[in-house]
Parts: sequence; C-alpha cells; structure tokens
Amino acid sequence: MIQSKHKERFKTGFVLHRFMWVELLIAGSIILILLVVLGLFISIYNRFKTLRNGADAGLAQIKVALKKRLDMITQLVDTAKGYAEFEKKTMTEVTEMRSRVGQIKGAGELSKLGNQSRKILDNIIAVVENYPELKSQENVNELMKAIQDVEDEISRHRYTFNNIIQEYNTKTDVVPSNMIASVFHFEKLEYLEFDESEISKRPVTAW
Repeated sequence: MIQSKHKERFKTGFVLHRFMWVELLIAGSIILILLVVLGLFISIYNRFKTLRNGADAGLAQIKVALKKRLDMITQLVDTAKGYAEFEKKTMTEVTEMRSRVGQIKGAGELSKLGNQSRKILDNIIAVVENYPELKSQENVNELMKAIQDVEDEISRHRYTFNNIIQEYNTKTDVVPSNMIASVFHFEKLEYLEFDESEISKRPVTAW
C-alpha cells in the first residue's frame, strides 16, 4: 500500500517535472524568437538611419563640388574677359546659384542647379575655344585641368549618392523593411538626376 502511494507520487512528480521543462522550453523558444525579431528590427532600423545619413553626407559633398564648379566658372570668365565678352546676366546667374547651393535641401532642386551651372560652363568653354591664344596660356590650361577634376568629383559623388538612394528606396518597398519604413515614416528619397546629355557628355577641356 505504502509502496503504491510512493509510486503514484513519483509518477505525479515526474509528470509535473517533465511538464515544467516543456513550459520552460516553450518560454525559452518564444524569448529566443522575440530576441531574433528584435535584433532584425534594430538592424533594419539602423540600416535605414545609416543610409539616410549617408545620403545627407553625399548631398553635402555634391554641394561643395558644385560650389567649386561655380568658382571655376568665375575664374574662367575672369581669365578670358580680356579676349571675350560675357553677358553680365551670366555672372549674375552664377553668383545667385552659388548663394543658393547652401540653402538647397533636396536632390531634385540640386539637380536643377547642377544642370543650369553645367550648361553655363559648357557655353563659356565653347566661347573660350574660339581664341587660340587664350587656349595656349598655361594658367588657362591649368584651370581647364582643375575644371575636369571638379567634373570627375561631381560624377563620383553623384554615382555614390544614387547608389545609396537606390538601396534606401528598395528597402521601403520590400518585406520586412517596408513595414519598419511605414512605422517610422522612412519615405522614398529623390535621385540626383542630370539631363541625359549632361551624363553622356562631359566638358572637353583637353586642348
């Protein structure tokens, strides 16, 4: 009789013990899943922030490069003004553009300014090319090389910026990152777009 009671208690204790381990296993699995989900959530959120900061930094670098382009336009006009006359309106536009660069917030507006300044640069180079004596001057050649370096710099920064925007915008579309984008209002960003002619045709500065 006593042995029977001991056996029943042992069986009951064993069942309870095993049930407790099952509960702990389930609870541990749930906690592990939650930690994995939380880790994924934090990783995606941080990636959004990293890309956004990278885009802001890239835009700032392009602004600096565009200021250099506008400075080069001014220097080129100053160097060539003894040979050719440039419209006062052109220099007024260049000065106005330079003052606007720092105030620009988005890629769309910066694209417009970039296209406008590039057209002015191309027009001035075309005028300068009509004067062989001017083209042969050492300081003009050095200035042209500097202009080419600036154009290469703008091209590199634009390429890097648009790659960042492509990844950022893709994340706003695909699962599960699009859910996090929706919660934290990570909206799509604009690409830095130049006219097709501006992308395919770089200024010819090698004389």
